[in-house]
Amino acid sequence: MLFDAHNHLQDAWLAPHRARIVTDLQRAHVGRVVVNGTCQADWADVTALAREHPVVLPSFGVHPWDAGNATTTWRDDLRRALDATPGAAIGEIGLDRWILDRARPDDPRLAGLRRAPLAEQVEIFVWQLELAAQRNLPASIHCLDAWGELLRVLRQAPRPARGFLLHAYGGSAELARDFAALGAYFSFNTAFIDERHAARRAVFASLPADRVLAETDAPAMPPPPGHQPYPLPGLADGTVLNHPANVVAAYAGLAAARQLPVDVLTVQAKENFHRLFG
Repeated sequence: MLFDAHNHLQDAWLAPHRARIVTDLQRAHVGRVVVNGTCQADWADVTALAREHPVVLPSFGVHPWDAGNATTTWRDDLRRALDATPGAAIGEIGLDRWILDRARPDDPRLAGLRRAPLAEQVEIFVWQLELAAQRNLPASIHCLDAWGELLRVLRQAPRPARGFLLHAYGGSAELARDFAALGAYFSFNTAFIDERHAARRAVFASLPADRVLAETDAPAMPPPPGHQPYPLPGLADGTVLNHPANVVAAYAGLAAARQLPVDVLTVQAKENFHRLFG
């Protein structure tokens, strides 16, 4: 049984393919997929998917890209979403300097979003992390270009006793040791199979066996050509969509990086998933 520790099945890009995706997940023996809401507007969609499909483990959070557009009621709305959905996680939450320092002004993925300054992102992130700690819920954390700041915040803020996930971990092996000491799990993304990500695979080769998971981040971060067992039609502009069942490829890539048989990794990842997400 496989587990996708992080995706966005609620995304509109996947809506036309949703029935096929659910069927493919069954064929691929995927037991659960953690579907992460990123803003108030999509939490109802995540809830609906969880009610319709038992494979979905719902997660609700304000993503750092969406932090600048959160309304004044987002805290109450998040509590209500969690109260109405027993077993849900918190996420996707986190910190992102990339949108402030390196993203193009005309990046279409950020169209219509106010890019919250880092201090504002930290405030929103810490509140959600404290809520996860109060309820002992797993938290799924996004980080781009802010690993030092993330470590500082995690050291100072309350954290859920069960741990938290650094999804698509892109930090160093040295930082990973510090994060692991604070309760971190680390998910290997399908995109890391690409030869350009040899350094990330090397980091995952060094992580503790009881802290590794696999993910797709679908529809984003697709695996490279030749490593997409479950392809989807792309968008008109050529954008390649990632299928949640491609987590099969993530397992193969992570097993290769750790020089393990896939079946051995599968058993360990199942234990890790249940320990973190229940």
